[in-house]
Amino acid sequence: MERPEKNVKNMLISAKDTSELMLDLAYAAVFFNDRDIVEEVIDLEKNMSEIIHDLQILCILAGRSPEDAQQVSGILHIAMAIEKIGDEASEIARVVTKDLGIPEELLLDLRHAEEVIGRAMVGEDSPLQNIPLRELNLAQDTGMWIIAIRRDKDWIIGPGGDDILYRGDVLIVQGAEEGLESLSNLARSLLPRSITIPESKTPLPGLEQAVDLVVELKDLAEIAVNLAYSSVLFQDKALAVEVSGMEEQSDNMQRELEKWVLTTAREYPRPENLRGLIQLARASEAIVDAARGITSLIEKEKPLHPVITVALQETLEVVMQEMIGAGSRIAGMSLKQFLKTTKLGLSPLAIQRGRRWFCRPRPDFILKGEDLLIVTGPPESEDKLQQLCQGKGNKIKKKH
Repeated sequence: MERPEKNVKNMLISAKDTSELMLDLAYAAVFFNDRDIVEEVIDLEKNMSEIIHDLQILCILAGRSPEDAQQVSGILHIAMAIEKIGDEASEIARVVTKDLGIPEELLLDLRHAEEVIGRAMVGEDSPLQNIPLRELNLAQDTGMWIIAIRRDKDWIIGPGGDDILYRGDVLIVQGAEEGLESLSNLARSLLPRSITIPESKTPLPGLEQAVDLVVELKDLAEIAVNLAYSSVLFQDKALAVEVSGMEEQSDNMQRELEKWVLTTAREYPRPENLRGLIQLARASEAIVDAARGITSLIEKEKPLHPVITVALQETLEVVMQEMIGAGSRIAGMSLKQFLKTTKLGLSPLAIQRGRRWFCRPRPDFILKGEDLLIVTGPPESEDKLQQLCQGKGNKIKKKH
């Protein structure tokens, strides 16, 4: 990735985008047991550290008065949280290079996380060939995001709209599970992660629940980060409080997992493979902590420098906030039906109904008129979503 121009806004944008890309790639490295992807994550970590260092210097130089220092402290606070997210992403990726081991049962469960990782190869007769990504609209058409492209021995990390796909390119993608089939039909070749669950006469008690905890922690970490940035963008204290609750939930889940490992590991036929579970859970919980660190600025009503909002408005993914009109055709749909019918490539973060928030709403959640949707998705979905909701909304850009 190119180094940003040295001003606070651009460096804040680049650091945030880099940390979230690292998190996506880290889980891809674990899922595919791919050491090459780990090396890309580590390179991104070095780049991010340099950006954060330069950002800190600029912020220190900018504080010419106590008032300046107060606002600049908010920038540094968010920068530290961003760096923490990136550092923990590296720890997730290093599960592979440290050979900590991952039960195959976990990899099977990761296929059913809220967002799944997949690989596809651009085949000889694929219609994706020789077309810039911005013209393909893959996120909108399939619900899958390309987070990296492997071309022979080279990598394109976080590809942009001008990048062109060629035959033989291997795409690392992320999105809703059902989007993998649509993408494979376009690419003409899906490269599944081969997973074999060993047979056991005496299945380890609680392993399925432990694996579910790790997947739940992964999902919780990702949604907490998105909601944390949303709370800053919308200056919404209620969202910040929701993230605070997620922090407590993640603490409890991590303790529950550690207790299970300590009490039952000796019964597992491959106890060394359980170390990776602990590492993943610890890193995910630390990411939720970092998200809470971001929201503390809103909870404590700290003054925010205008550059924070401007920077978050110019990052790569879009967070949309839309009110569902009483006469909207999506009122009465389940969330699953809404996402499948509209095919906008959206990921729901939260829904507000009256004074109540529903974070990480379930697929069977029924949408109603006057519900407030907060979703992420491709920029080209903004106008279409607004038309579907038949109401005015705030449209704020942010990176996935």
